[in-house]
Amino acid sequence: MLSYILRRLATGLVTLFGISVISFFIIQLVPGDPAQIQTSQIADAAVSERVYQQLRELYGLDKPIPVQYANWVGKLVVGDLGSSFHDGRRVSAKIGEALWPTLSVALLSFMLTLIISTPIGIYSALRQGGGFDRSVSTGLYMLYSVPNYVAGMLLILYLGVKWDLLPFRGMRSDGYDEMTTLGQMWDLAQHYVLITFCFTFGNLAYYSRFIRQNLLEVVRQDYIRTARAKGLGERSVVLKHAFTNSLIPLISLIGLTFPFVLSGSVILEYMFNWPGLGRLYFESVLQRDYPTIMALNFITALLVLGITFIADLTYGLVDPRISYEK
Repeated sequence: MLSYILRRLATGLVTLFGISVISFFIIQLVPGDPAQIQTSQIADAAVSERVYQQLRELYGLDKPIPVQYANWVGKLVVGDLGSSFHDGRRVSAKIGEALWPTLSVALLSFMLTLIISTPIGIYSALRQGGGFDRSVSTGLYMLYSVPNYVAGMLLILYLGVKWDLLPFRGMRSDGYDEMTTLGQMWDLAQHYVLITFCFTFGNLAYYSRFIRQNLLEVVRQDYIRTARAKGLGERSVVLKHAFTNSLIPLISLIGLTFPFVLSGSVILEYMFNWPGLGRLYFESVLQRDYPTIMALNFITALLVLGITFIADLTYGLVDPRISYEK
């Protein structure tokens, strides 16, 4: 186990290095730089050019790209993510403020997805071809075909604007600090509803069908027929034997789909004005805020690799036959 963990950590470091190199050089290829954007509103051309050169020197953009990258890595090694080119704030502080709003929605979405999709998938597999299976399959395919940003626009239009049932801008209402504790909890819950639904419904359809299909494959195995022949109850056969053995593909799916949840947050968070990593990333790209963009790329990659690593380790807990020694 220890040797496996060390190998994975070494592989993760190489992956992070590759991602950082590619991200850094791609950012440099994007037209416009922070200094150019910040001086674009200066009417006097001579003043604009002078300020532009001063800003490039201040930000270190006048140095060769490899030198800029080496400087960024040197700061990263000592835990310094740098300062924002846009507002001068520490990048670590900006990301710290945005991290929990994104992770909370992602985790809540995954919990709801698993809680709802698991019984749907199991029941559909046990009632294959029945009325429930057909109707649920049709409904889930319809949900899966709708992009989450389209669903978000419809929810904002009807539930937020037209019917005024739920808030759709930001994470808290005005006057949040003056509310009671229960009032603050209720206000937060209302703000979470629409954006969490947009994160959840697509995964709900995909996970339900995935669980159903894997369970159908498992129940056809010989050991399931043997368990039934021994007189075990159907619930014990399905939950203890069939579903347990279908968990490994499900764990793999969780590790694979979580990155898409994070990437999808860019559009949804901007739509709902959610103060998370997605909106911060979108605004940083528009502002050419290189330190913030690089830090977000690095932290997102670190989260994805960490979740994938945890998913791999979980295999051994689900199936003790799996060995990490080879």
